[in-house]
Amino acid sequence: MSGMSQWLRGLSDVVFPPLCVHCRGLVPSEAEFRHLCPACSAQLDYVRPPHCSTCGHPFYGVVEGERMCPHCEGLAPAFREGRTAVLLKGPARGLVHELKYHRGLQVLVDLERIFRRSPHVLELARGATLVPVPLHPRKLRERGFNQSEQIAQALLRAVDGAAHVRPLLRRTVDTVSQTQHDRRTRQLNLKNAFALASGAVISAADHYLLVDDVFTTGSTLNSCAQTLRRAGAVSLDVVTFGHG
Repeated sequence: MSGMSQWLRGLSDVVFPPLCVHCRGLVPSEAEFRHLCPACSAQLDYVRPPHCSTCGHPFYGVVEGERMCPHCEGLAPAFREGRTAVLLKGPARGLVHELKYHRGLQVLVDLERIFRRSPHVLELARGATLVPVPLHPRKLRERGFNQSEQIAQALLRAVDGAAHVRPLLRRTVDTVSQTQHDRRTRQLNLKNAFALASGAVISAADHYLLVDDVFTTGSTLNSCAQTLRRAGAVSLDVVTFGHG
């Protein structure tokens, strides 16, 4: 951070003291994160290998041979691999909720920092075409931005620009909230819910990386992946900020 940036941040902190999105306490100006206090940032549960190759959820203990992951069992992924930065609980959930439900674009600086501390995610993102999961136009008008596109931009900054963000998909069906539904119901709701964006061109030689905020059942990401597969994508993976 430059001297001018530090001075402006210090002035901003005096006028508008930053609050932790998780505990609502003050965040010291010298804290590593901008919107998490040191006590809450210490609770971030970073995902490290070994983890499920489909959804990215970590395996705990000794892993020998193939191991079935209960979080994505029966998914039949149309993508090759999925990775995630953190488990979506506590402070990590607070960051995502601030972004999605309170228009908290300012927390993206902390998401970028978390990505920078997730080497297995950065490895997958470098050189890739980052494809945000799209919002339906109605939801986009209501929210004012697509959180997945903003997260993709944060990931792009975390790899120091060594990727591309391209909104290659559009959402054609205005589905109801999937939060309370099981995988089977989500899959039915999302059938044919996505299509290629107007003018989008898919190259079999490119590596595509779907980006979303959270991996829950994987139904949304898988529906997007199926659309890209049908359009000719060969190398296709997914990354989410959180899993939960």
